[in-house]
Amino acid sequence: PALLLQVFPATQSGRQERNDVMRNSAPALEAAPRRPRKFTWLNIKKDFIKNWPLFIMVLPAIAFYIIFHYIPMGGILMAFENYKPKLGFFGSPFVGLKNFADFFGSAYSWRVIRNTIVLSLLQIGIEFPLTILFALLLNELRSKRYRKTIQTVSYMPYFISMVVVAGIIIDFCSTEGAVTAIVGAVTGNYDNLLGSPDNWRTIYVVSDLWKNLGFDSIIYVAALSSIDQTIYEAAEIDGANRFQRILRVTIPGIIDTIMIMLILRVGQMLSVGYEKTILLYNPQVYETADILSSFVYRKGLQEANYGYSTAVSLFNSVINFVLLIFANTFSKKYTESGLF
Repeated sequence: PALLLQVFPATQSGRQERNDVMRNSAPALEAAPRRPRKFTWLNIKKDFIKNWPLFIMVLPAIAFYIIFHYIPMGGILMAFENYKPKLGFFGSPFVGLKNFADFFGSAYSWRVIRNTIVLSLLQIGIEFPLTILFALLLNELRSKRYRKTIQTVSYMPYFISMVVVAGIIIDFCSTEGAVTAIVGAVTGNYDNLLGSPDNWRTIYVVSDLWKNLGFDSIIYVAALSSIDQTIYEAAEIDGANRFQRILRVTIPGIIDTIMIMLILRVGQMLSVGYEKTILLYNPQVYETADILSSFVYRKGLQEANYGYSTAVSLFNSVINFVLLIFANTFSKKYTESGLF
């Protein structure tokens, strides 16, 4: 710019000529755009030779998904057939959308869909924010020994087998159980808690929270550890108290992680696990406890109605996929972060 001031006088025409020269020379000063790398077989071969240990490490994960996720997708054909094991996929009678029509026309379709959605919303509305809150509280602890002790104690229930957890819940909620005694002392009712449809969702969510709270908070604790500590120091110098630092520094620092986990949770809204449900429920509480996964279990494995159960499971997967796309689009639009 100093050289241009010497070449062109400080007049109106000189300023115009100087601006034209700077504008025309700007593209030449910019770095040339990098060409996108072409994924040719030659480049893939070179990359494999260079990083073959990493490829070997990822092979078991790839094999797992191919064997247990992609190959079984051929079973989707059963949703459109009156499947008979002795006839196979291609020999069983084709019935089109009859299995779907039977499900949506049954008396149980709305019940299992409603129960699944309500239970998922309770998990998202209660368990999801409490997990984040627990991670924030752990992050605020100043004593490392105390923090590690709390983390270890909170992680332990996750590694207890679901069968053992179900047995503990059944004993505690039985007529003579400890939880029933506490509830009975307040309400005067000492009946089996698992025999009441009104108590089912509360027992399910509270026990799920006890088992998974600590383990689910690991990813948020890891995200919190990556926040630059100088930002906290700058906020403290500016006069921010601890609560303000959480609102202005901590939560914005992990908002991307929160949104990704929320997207994944919404994408699994209709995939409430059947293990704890089938271990705890009974016909007395079907009105609030029966969900899509337990319904598929009964129809497919207990009644051997494979085509019908596959149709219900396919409906479940399609709705989950639609919810995943919607949640990801919404997140990218308003938070500029998403899965893809």
